[in-house]
Amino acid sequence: MDHRVTLDLPYVKRNISSRALAFLVACCGAATLAVTSLRAADGPAKKEVVNFSHLLPLLPEAPAGWTADKPEGSTVDAGGFKMTNVHRDYHKGDAGDAPTVAISIIDAAANQEYIGMTTAGWNFSSESTEGYSKSINVDAQPGFETFENEGKHGTLWLLIGNRFFLEIETHHQDAKELQEWLKRIDLKKLAAIK
Repeated sequence: MDHRVTLDLPYVKRNISSRALAFLVACCGAATLAVTSLRAADGPAKKEVVNFSHLLPLLPEAPAGWTADKPEGSTVDAGGFKMTNVHRDYHKGDAGDAPTVAISIIDAAANQEYIGMTTAGWNFSSESTEGYSKSINVDAQPGFETFENEGKHGTLWLLIGNRFFLEIETHHQDAKELQEWLKRIDLKKLAAIK
């Protein structure tokens, strides 16, 4: 029995982070070209994405002093383009400058071309008075981390098992908190999902 949920784009916009939406839009173009090329060449079938229900348990509970929204997830199949996304928001207080975190996991197994293009852009680093961008490697998994000093806004991307993009986005927290939030996610368990 297929448990996939097909959603229209306006619904997707409301249920995934802005970076995940950008990923979705970019993938649509790349997927269309890739699917056309594969069909023309009669090439091998692409990998299937996992259903969102397999990824939801990997979103961590809120640490002490924090609250977490209900986790959200979707699996989209739009004319041959497939993507699974799960997401959860975390808050520490209600003030306008209260610390927040957003964690997303995206299964991009069906679009290896996009994975290659995205990770190729991770091979640089820069640092200035405004913040930094740098390549990272966690347990032999490639990634990229950015931090903007103004607003204390950080983003960490990690590619797990050459298929899952993990994104952690922090606001109003020091840069070191990106790595602390990463420790709350079981990367080995994520890599083992097929």
